[in-house]
Amino acid sequence: MTTHILKSWPKFFGPVSAGTRTHELRRNDRGFCVGDLLELHEYEPVKGEFTGRVCRVEITSLTSAGEPCAASVEALHPTFCILSVRIVDPVSS
Repeated sequence: MTTHILKSWPKFFGPVSAGTRTHELRRNDRGFCVGDLLELHEYEPVKGEFTGRVCRVEITSLTSAGEPCAASVEALHPTFCILSVRIVDPVSS
């Protein structure tokens, strides 16, 4: 199991940290695996700074060109993946 430390824009961070968004679309450049943790650090792109809020989620499922579903080979760019996630540690600041 690996912990990946990632930036997360507020419009995505809020719903993920609230548990209402249960997926992340990411460039598949880190060798993501089911069971890995994502440590999401809220990042405000307009200001170019972190807000200090952090949330940890676990990858529960992965869809990519390497782990395809019925449509992913044709509909999902090979350098991206969809990660299904669940909250492990709620928001901290």
